[in-house]
Amino acid sequence: MPSFGTLDREAGNLSRQVAEALREAVRKGDLRPADALPSTRALAASLQVARGTVVEAYEQLIAEGFLESKAGAGTRVALALAQPPSAAREPRVAASQAAQTGLPERAEAFASIGREFKPLPAVPFAISVPTGMTAPGDIWRRLGNRLRARGPASPTGYADPQGALALREAIADYVRKSRSVRCEADQVIVTSGTQQGLFLASQVLLGPRDQAWVENPAYRGVTAILESLPYRDAMVRVPVDAEGLDVEAGLRLAPKARVAFVTPSHQYPLGMPLSMARRAALLAWARTAPAWVVEDDYDSELRYEGYPYPALQGLAPDRVVYLGTFSKILFPSLRLGYVVVPPSLVDAFCGARVLMDRHPPTADQHVLAAFMTEGHLERHVRKVRNVYAEQRLSLIETLEALLPRELAWIEPGDQGMHLVLWLDPRLDDHQLVRRAANEGIAVRAASPMFAAGTARPGLILGFGGFSRAQMTAAAERLAAVIAAARK
Repeated sequence: MPSFGTLDREAGNLSRQVAEALREAVRKGDLRPADALPSTRALAASLQVARGTVVEAYEQLIAEGFLESKAGAGTRVALALAQPPSAAREPRVAASQAAQTGLPERAEAFASIGREFKPLPAVPFAISVPTGMTAPGDIWRRLGNRLRARGPASPTGYADPQGALALREAIADYVRKSRSVRCEADQVIVTSGTQQGLFLASQVLLGPRDQAWVENPAYRGVTAILESLPYRDAMVRVPVDAEGLDVEAGLRLAPKARVAFVTPSHQYPLGMPLSMARRAALLAWARTAPAWVVEDDYDSELRYEGYPYPALQGLAPDRVVYLGTFSKILFPSLRLGYVVVPPSLVDAFCGARVLMDRHPPTADQHVLAAFMTEGHLERHVRKVRNVYAEQRLSLIETLEALLPRELAWIEPGDQGMHLVLWLDPRLDDHQLVRRAANEGIAVRAASPMFAAGTARPGLILGFGGFSRAQMTAAAERLAAVIAAARK
């Protein structure tokens, strides 16, 4: 316990010194209410004093109300010393503001991103909350127990930065069959979700004077990455229409861009696919420039009418970097995704990966590989697609019944695990997010996904992982919040 410092043995009365050191540790916050203290025997051995000295100090502090002791539960800092929540928060807010004084510009940018990306609570309408029928359940636990106890997922040394070969082989086989991706296992790099894949692509493919096309609107995770780069004007926002990314607009705005970040199968957040004509135009530009296309295959498995669109990568495997993830379809805390890169980029992506976090955690990779090779993933996807299709339709019907079209309306779409609810232009979606949170509803604002000067107010509503009753009740509260804001 570093708070104790060194006892002054010449001053005597060591028991009083121990008691005062404990009081000071509580005042400074080194020891907090309900924290367990060492046993009297352990603390006496650490301080090299008689056990009776520590017993006497503990008894004094228990009498004062600083500590409390229960049979079988040891000695703890008294819970009564806890501050009220409001009083406890104020010093931390002030400390946070003080800590930011004089921060470098990039540090302030990262701090802003950190605040923006705080996870939503697991209440309607947070995105990607797998519960009940949409969680992988017992099969995942059984595989984990089997593989972690003995076998390839047991603890070992450093691993391949590309990821476990068994998982890369399973991924290559899966995307070939389900997404028409043309690749081998040695082109697959396992990542900590799509976000890391996007970051790796920005590090590898963009230089100090290079520009990148980014959809407008776009996933906030990619725009935040490019905003955080140390050089200006890297990001060129290219408008999206009913056919997806407007390639002609991109050619007018930045014909010599080095990269295009796109969501061609399911545009985020609007939901439309990139048309075949636009796909051909985008790949023709990439070959001619030459440039790279970074394809985020967002929610491609979850199309509810017809078959999923084939991946762009299959049409130009030499120019497309393909990103996928298991975090959404299985569970977000898994943090496993993948990048499929052309052979010429494998070493570069591996090098960037080594500098970030060396390699992905090994155990869950082997569990996922077994989950895939034994056929569980395909069955799970079919089950999730059926569940989400019903929940999506139910939520659409509920919202359309509750909200007049002049106040709010749903963006058409037949894919994914969220809806976009557009709002009357006079409404502030940021304010509605805060008001909804007060009613136990978790939504995200759509306006930050647009370039400056083009924003539209809207709300992103996830419908995965919640029962029909939960979503109906939440929709009623949300409709009331929107109606009150309009008044």
